[in-house]
Parts: sequence; structure tokens; C-alpha cells
Amino acid sequence: MLSSMRVLHVYSGNLFGGIEAMLLTLARQLAACTELDVEVALCFPGRLARELDATGVLVHQLGETRASRPHTVHRARRALAALLARERFDRVICHAAWPYALFARVVRRAGVPLVFWAHDAFTGKHWTERWARRTAPDLVIANSRYTAATLVSVYDKVGMQVAYAPVEATPPLSSGERDRVRQQLGTPASAVVVMQACRMESWKGHAVLLAALAALRRQPDWTCWLIGGAQRPGEAAYAASLVELTHRLQIADRVRFAGERTDVPRLLASADLLCQPNLTPEPFGIAFVEALGAGLPVVTSELGGAMEIIDESCGRLVPPGDPAALAAALEPLIADATLRGRLAAAASERARSLCDPTRQVRRLHECLAAMAAAPIEA
Repeated sequence: MLSSMRVLHVYSGNLFGGIEAMLLTLARQLAACTELDVEVALCFPGRLARELDATGVLVHQLGETRASRPHTVHRARRALAALLARERFDRVICHAAWPYALFARVVRRAGVPLVFWAHDAFTGKHWTERWARRTAPDLVIANSRYTAATLVSVYDKVGMQVAYAPVEATPPLSSGERDRVRQQLGTPASAVVVMQACRMESWKGHAVLLAALAALRRQPDWTCWLIGGAQRPGEAAYAASLVELTHRLQIADRVRFAGERTDVPRLLASADLLCQPNLTPEPFGIAFVEALGAGLPVVTSELGGAMEIIDESCGRLVPPGDPAALAAALEPLIADATLRGRLAAAASERARSLCDPTRQVRRLHECLAAMAAAPIEA
């Protein structure tokens, strides 16, 4: 069993969401496990590369890679092969199906133990999943029990571990700073802020939340913050449709579209509860843990990885795609500060019990160290 190891994480890096947040937390928390020496290989420059570089973690650029342009895939594969030939890594971790599909065979040919960190449930429908099935990893790490259950039949002879993401607790704000954040977003200090912070994708349930809040428009105390900007052309059109929806529902004056933000922890510390009513299962839900860590009750759909995070002590689970049920869950939370306070008191401990950064970084080391020394043959 290796007590110290050099690990290369391979990822795309062109967007920013839960996987990116997890990689940054891992980079910031390496002092918790000095046995891990972490480097990252990315296909795209951008926010993730910049923020990783700021932590001191070495970032290798493989070159912009698009599956629709085979020459870019070949170029990136050659760059990774050259890196693995030039440097000695004890483990290579490919995060999500796209990097694994493109680069697993490169790692296998280099003779380095190969890890697939699965951040999404497998359906078998997407081309990346079909490609990913061709190369068995030496270890699968699943981000939740829900995700692991979808992978058992795909890699039935491969060792599998469930490891929740390390998530840092959100530091509290002074009352003055909290009021300043609210003022910047045109929100009264006394308002109950219902926040959603995620990618602008329809399955995240923004429209369901807006419909539920429209049913509560006679309740005077709430304001909604929608945090997240469009990262793809389709997301821009979706975001515009949500703005239009707020006007149709006659709640436009109570919804703030804050766009892409780099200060989400500060916003969480200034809100009162988080609501993300997914229409399809969330593989895990780092945003939920971040909210709990900030002391916010969480309301989400009774689907997927969220069911491993949220219980009655810290939030509410509702049927997916049901604005009436969501409104019924939100109404008492908006109206009753004592109820919110009781759930908030349990929220931080719930986040720590699931995703304490020190414990989860050490768990990653344990999973990697316990792997068989010899990789599976290509």
C-alpha cells in the first residue's frame, strides 16, 4: 500500500460547476493529507485553470479538445501520453465520462493505475458512456450511492468506492456585510431570501421554483435570488425564457437574476434557504452541502443523490415537477423564522458529517492507496 503518491487529475475545464468546485476544494485542502501530491491536466484554459493555479497546484494544458474535431482529440491524447512518459505518476484519475472516454486508453497504455471518478449516473445512452465502457478502470470512485448503483453492471469486475466530495464550510458574515450583500441585490434586510445557485439548465427546476413562488406571491416577505450564468448558447436562451416567465407570473419585481458569480459562499451566507427542485436526479449535489454548511435549510426534489444529503432535520424533499407541492413546502419555511432556525441549526452538522474536507481528502488517499499495485492489462 502506497503511503505517498503523485496523482494526476484529468478533466475538461471549459465550464464551471460541481466537479470544478470539488477539484478546487481538493487543491485548497491538500494540507489535510500531505501524502497526496496533486496535479491537474485540463483541455481548456479558463476559470478552473486560473483558480487552480492560484492554489499552487500545477496545471498541465492538453490543448482545446472537441470530439467533433478528431485532430484536436489526437493532439490532446499525444500531449497526455507525452506527459505520462516524461513524469512519474502513481495514479491518474479521469473525472466524468467525457475525459474518461477520450483518455482512458492513453493512461492504460502508459501503464499507470487508472481511476474513473464518476460524477454522473450512467444511462448507457450517451456516446461518452459507450466509449467509457470499452476500457475497464482499476478503480471506480462514485460520488454517491445513487451513482454507484448505475455503474455496477458496467464495471462488474472492478473495485468500486463511494466517496462524497470534500466541501468547505461557508464562513458566517457580519450583519453589516450581510446587509450590504442584500443591498447590492436590491433586497430588503428583512426579506426571506430563497436562493437557487446552479447552472442554467432546465432540469435544475428553475421554472418549477418560479411557479411555486408565484402561488405564494400574496405572501409579502420573500425575495428570490437566481445565481448562475449561461455557459453555453442554449443556456442563454433558457435564462432569457426564465426572465420572461417571471413577468408572466407577475413576480419579476421579486426575482433577482444575479448571473455568474465567484462569491457564492458570500451569497449563501446572506440568504435564508436554498431551493433547487430538480426535474431529474442530481448525481450528488455539492450545492446542497454548501448551503447546509452555510446554515441554510434546503428544499429539493426527492430524487437521486439529494436523498443521501437532505432529511427532515435540515430540509424538505418534495415530488419532482410539482409546483403546488413545492409551494406547500416553502410556505411555512418563509413564514416561520423559528422553523427555519431549527433546520439551520442542524444543517451545518449535517454538512460536516457528510463532506468534512479533512476527512474526505484523507478518504480519497485511502481509496487510492488500497488499489492493487499492478494496473489491469490493456
